[in-house]
Amino acid sequence: MKETTEGLVVDRTGALSLIQDLGRGGQAHLGVSPSGAADRTALRLANRLVGNPEGAAAIECLFGGLQVRSRSLCWVTVTGAPTEVLVNGTGIGSHSSIPLGPGDTLLIQAPPRGVRSYLAVRGGILCHQTLGSRSTDVLSGLGPAPLEPGQQLEVGRATQPLPDTDLAPPNQPRKSLGLLPGPRRDWFTPSAWQRLLTAAWKVSRDSDRVATRLGGPGLERARPEELPSEAIIRGAIQVTSSGLPLIFGPDHPVTGGYPVIAVLTDRDADHAAQLRPGETVHFTQIRG
Repeated sequence: MKETTEGLVVDRTGALSLIQDLGRGGQAHLGVSPSGAADRTALRLANRLVGNPEGAAAIECLFGGLQVRSRSLCWVTVTGAPTEVLVNGTGIGSHSSIPLGPGDTLLIQAPPRGVRSYLAVRGGILCHQTLGSRSTDVLSGLGPAPLEPGQQLEVGRATQPLPDTDLAPPNQPRKSLGLLPGPRRDWFTPSAWQRLLTAAWKVSRDSDRVATRLGGPGLERARPEELPSEAIIRGAIQVTSSGLPLIFGPDHPVTGGYPVIAVLTDRDADHAAQLRPGETVHFTQIRG
């Protein structure tokens, strides 16, 4: 990237920092998952706080550790998992609008709860679009590569005024998620459905943007035959041959060959993106 006197420079990336917007929906017929921010509610809020369109590209940071340096005067904010932000070493709460001057540094601390933080800058992050989106899809490799130290990020021009509100209450991560019966609920015994709703499910360390994998009691199937591959959506709860469920995230495959017993609501699919390995989660059926 060419040298610039504006925008941000990445000093540290933490465990994983990705550019994300609201994704590339409507491409499933091409075999492309929607991708986009794992916690879409947090991304939308971050963009609103700095006067961006809700779908502007921002940085999704896993477990904190992202440090950026401003090359010009700009406004930024950090949302998602509630945490502390350090500006030139001074602590500031997340979920507020923050002015950065030339040379100022911002460090996102590791959140005590939740997993993912979102750094939005007024004007939005600019980079090449793939199929209409700047999102990184870790399963397919579409979109920009994960951020690296020393990388310069170009920022767009603001098109909307700064909002009157410069502070928003954090969305606290939830451990109880609402779901609806899935298209293959009848492939499971009644006791399996009750077990899904009453068990305490433990989040696996193997979880990522593709799926949140859960440990707990197995869910017994009523139908043993093979299922032809069928469409998958974000928030679908699929049960593998082990009998254990997983929750598909933004980088999910577009089809799957195991039955989907339930589907999370859109909002609770965002909450699922903030589940930490080792935590327990419960499910509640939403009455339609």
